[in-house]
Amino acid sequence: MTEIQSVLFAKPGSENTEETFRIAKKRAGELGIRTVVVASTSGETGVKAVQAFSDYKVVIVTHTTGLQAPDVQELTPLDRAEILEKGGVILTATHAFGGVGRAVRRRFNTYQVDEIIAQTLRIFGQGTKVACEIALMAADAGLARTDQEIISIGGTGKGADTALVVKPAHTHDFFELSVKEVLCKPR
Repeated sequence: MTEIQSVLFAKPGSENTEETFRIAKKRAGELGIRTVVVASTSGETGVKAVQAFSDYKVVIVTHTTGLQAPDVQELTPLDRAEILEKGGVILTATHAFGGVGRAVRRRFNTYQVDEIIAQTLRIFGQGTKVACEIALMAADAGLARTDQEIISIGGTGKGADTALVVKPAHTHDFFELSVKEVLCKPR
């Protein structure tokens, strides 16, 4: 039996970012995990992540280009440059739970399995859904191995408030994804 501490934040949001990183880094050290995958929209959280995890492989997963408006990438050029300068890797790709299925929903007003999975994961919180999704995306891009555990960090709206220990899987092997530990999340 393994006993770990799981932190539940009083409310979601960016005010939990530094504590989420502290908790995640501590557990990564205990487990010997070397890869940390972090969601970041504008890049603000991504910059904080590469600073907090300077001795780790840090993969920053952005929104897909065009999510908010055609051809618009929300990651700012300044934050992109800083993330890369500090050794982070940036992944911009189709969201594992929102690609073609989202187009079908928008066109035909009916949900597809990828968005049903996303809604189901949101039962555990938006950050949990995001952390699972970006683990799949990082594996698909070859930036996270499927035979090694990672720390995957997501958030609710802005910042980071959820950290999981995850054994990633490729999206086409979704049911092989395994959440090993919930390190922190909003209550």
